[in-house]
Amino acid sequence: MAIAPSGTLVELIQVFVIPHSHMDVGWVYTVQESMHAYASNVYSSVVEELSRVKSRKFIAVEQEFFRLWWVNVATDWHQKQVRQLLNEGRLEFIIGGQVMHDEAVTDVDDAILQLSEGHGFLYETFGVRPRFGWHVDPFGASATTPVLFALAGFDAHLISRIDYDLKDDMQKNKKLQFVWRGSPSLKEKQEIFTHTMDQFSYCTPSHLPFSNRSGFYWNGVALFPDPPKDGIYPNMSLPVTKETVELYAQTMVDNIKQRAQWFRTSHVLWPWGCDKQFFNASVQFMNMDVLMNYINTHSDKYGVAVQYATLQDYFQTVHQTNLSWDVRGNQDFLPYSTEPFQAWTGFYGSRNVLKGVARRASSLLYAAESLFTRYRISYPDGPVQREWALDKLKALRWAVSEVQHHDGITGTESPKVADMYMEHLMQGMMGAEELLAAIFLLPQTLEPSNDIHHTPQSRSTTHIFVYNPLAWNISTYINISVAYALAVVLDDDGKAVPAQIQQSMESSTVYDLFFVVELGGLQYRKYIVQFPQSHCDTGSACGATHVARVVKFTKKNVSQWKRTGRKLLPVLNECYKLMFDQETNLLHSITDRQMRVRVQQDFWEYEANGDVHSGPISDNYIFTANGSAIPAYKSVAMEIVAGKVVSEIRQYFYREEEDKNHTYSVVTRVPVGFEGGLACFRLEQSYKVGPLEMNRETVFRTSTSLKNNRTLFTDNNGYQMMKRTYKTFVNNTIARNYYPMVRAAYIQDDSSRVVFLGERAHGVASLSQGQLEVMLHRRLWNNQEWNLGYNLTLNDSSVVRPVLWMMLGSPSALSSIYQQEALELQHRPVVMPIDQPREFAKKFSGPFVQPVVVPQNLHMQTLSIPGWNYSPDHTQHLHSLNSGRPQYTLHNKTDKTIMFHNCYVNQDLMERVGEVMRGIGEVTKVQERSLTGTWNISDLQRWSWKTNEKRIDFFSGTTQDFSVTIYPKEIRTFFIYFK
Repeated sequence: MAIAPSGTLVELIQVFVIPHSHMDVGWVYTVQESMHAYASNVYSSVVEELSRVKSRKFIAVEQEFFRLWWVNVATDWHQKQVRQLLNEGRLEFIIGGQVMHDEAVTDVDDAILQLSEGHGFLYETFGVRPRFGWHVDPFGASATTPVLFALAGFDAHLISRIDYDLKDDMQKNKKLQFVWRGSPSLKEKQEIFTHTMDQFSYCTPSHLPFSNRSGFYWNGVALFPDPPKDGIYPNMSLPVTKETVELYAQTMVDNIKQRAQWFRTSHVLWPWGCDKQFFNASVQFMNMDVLMNYINTHSDKYGVAVQYATLQDYFQTVHQTNLSWDVRGNQDFLPYSTEPFQAWTGFYGSRNVLKGVARRASSLLYAAESLFTRYRISYPDGPVQREWALDKLKALRWAVSEVQHHDGITGTESPKVADMYMEHLMQGMMGAEELLAAIFLLPQTLEPSNDIHHTPQSRSTTHIFVYNPLAWNISTYINISVAYALAVVLDDDGKAVPAQIQQSMESSTVYDLFFVVELGGLQYRKYIVQFPQSHCDTGSACGATHVARVVKFTKKNVSQWKRTGRKLLPVLNECYKLMFDQETNLLHSITDRQMRVRVQQDFWEYEANGDVHSGPISDNYIFTANGSAIPAYKSVAMEIVAGKVVSEIRQYFYREEEDKNHTYSVVTRVPVGFEGGLACFRLEQSYKVGPLEMNRETVFRTSTSLKNNRTLFTDNNGYQMMKRTYKTFVNNTIARNYYPMVRAAYIQDDSSRVVFLGERAHGVASLSQGQLEVMLHRRLWNNQEWNLGYNLTLNDSSVVRPVLWMMLGSPSALSSIYQQEALELQHRPVVMPIDQPREFAKKFSGPFVQPVVVPQNLHMQTLSIPGWNYSPDHTQHLHSLNSGRPQYTLHNKTDKTIMFHNCYVNQDLMERVGEVMRGIGEVTKVQERSLTGTWNISDLQRWSWKTNEKRIDFFSGTTQDFSVTIYPKEIRTFFIYFK
């Protein structure tokens, strides 16, 4: 208690000073540059200073930097002290993921991956399991993240960047803390207490009324590329001395009391730190020790008591107040704006190439993980060595995890950092492809197999391995480029496969070969492509290949459009009839089995302002529409290829009538012959956009006859759909109605729905009745000093080639299939041409492998051998760590353990895991774990927070026959042991 000026006793404000350093895994500087300039020094000096004084504490967040320090820099003494500090609770790992992932444009699979990567390392190395979130810097907050953190065993979550006007309202009404039920299906089962940082966010308020230097940052600002040899950094705060201590104390207390007004309890979280801080922890703690001691000595005067704290200290104290908290449903905090003309919706489309490569790498990792798992269980003594394979997988896991950083996949980094991400992703993908090739080509034993006929290799033959990484049976087509105008495709039984060959639009010397593949779940097959030297004989195998012809239509200038819709040309399959207008060369309408919808598609551009003196700008982060979009073309050319596997419509858009080369193109592929299959419903659209003119932001706009009232539905990280109602603002209405699309977006009315599915993230909006636009590319430059200083102007001159699948039908018909289609787009069959395969054949391919198939409303989200070295028994693992004895190795030769995630269930579903996995091997044990695998689910007891709403708990483990009941939208993780 303290004495107020009136003489009455008042409750002291209890202040939790949380020392931290926000360490971006990328952004302006590469990981290597950051490690050299400051990151290594953060951990070395913090460990040293915490070891000197028992009251000091620190929280560590991003694991990539810590892991690099632990392996490459930390001495034996440092490592010993880290273990001691963890045991004492003075060093705390928060989040524990490899990075602090973005929440708008990350896919749920990749968010789980990077979290699992960090958690696996922490548990293997220290036996610790993070319990709290600290998402202080992602640009908006998704409703998926609190669900994932709850599934991982977290007790509380913390966010910061939410819309400025919403935060202001929450502060005034003391609503910054709440219990978040991020999933409308799981509700209270996976709720989590959430703390929203106030307007000061995660950095210490640096303004000092008595100094022109920043305050509370006594180590100054990190210097790049090299730390100063004399230890003197720019902008070092005034030391705390007899002359300054009272001034510092009053400044800190004033800020504490201002913050205390915005929260319900008398406990204030006071973050001490900011970007790249604590590289000299000695000078930091030395000054703060004196300041805090002074405030506590005069607590009666100031009315506050301060202490160093971890996040657990703070949340545990708030939890013990036993207050009842408001419940927030599955609403997210997207989009995010910092002021009326600063809508952070531009990054949804920034660096489209990087976004595409990151998702491609994730898909390749997904395929390589499951294929190697099958191989390892079937052939534990095969020539593909376990450690070599895991090294390849771990490199790609690291790269995919790294790029999920909130200044990574967002496209908001400098060019050299974008190059770093790309280099790591490409290297990781090359390693995974080496692993796939080894599994495909090496024999399962050292003795060659002679029981399958080997097709002689010749100059005009190519072998194609095709792997289905999904646990569903699929029937689809694949496309490869070939150098010959004739081809025949044979399956591994020697039977001719329906195929189609045609002139490529990219080159007059290249041909596109499409052929049909049918694969069971987690199966691969080998196909042989032969190139006859002459025309096919009647009735020969190559008669199964259709030679498709390209029909060209006259280029149409927009200025000459008069009456349209009179000359319509149909392109159809078993599910759709597309009508193209020969007077415009644009799509006119689509008819599904029930009704016709008017549809027009074309390219538009927003012209961005690049001069800060002339008005608001667009940059890496921010989209500020300088007026409405304008058409990006003045003429359109069209070609149609009528096929028997796929019909193709090629449209070319020219910026000016006289241009010889087009600026934009879209190729729409209509599958043929897939009646009754999912492939029939998808219209694949491949775009080619760029290079753009400077300060242009390009969208692909679909205008329909649907009456959607400008309401849009977009996915939250591919996990769940969110309804986005159009809002009108005084300023910047266009940009503030943009939302992230990670996998899916759609518009609908009572009778029809138009769905778009993506293989990378984009920004999307519905700005007019019946309209949906997708931002495909951005190229920007501005003269803002901050952007120029950090090279963040997004002068992206690349050509981007994204793919979208479009679907049309009734809402009821599409609701049951579009999420599965989104996954089939994300995880398309892996295609690997091999020009000269080895002389032995495979027992592991095609008909010799039993499929692994789950129901259509169940998705095998991960099937992998993580490779961590820890016992699944927590007590045994801690004993091994404390004794220093060799640890139990997960997934060794006799006990093969697999992480198996399920989600996207639309109804309660009971599955017998043993039966599902029978195609891989005989299951002997199933153990359910937390999301990232570090908890036995039966040991996990999360804090329960009192709410103003009724709570209903439901939980279902596994039975003796390995049966498990999975509820809608659940993600479950299992360690599975095979005989």
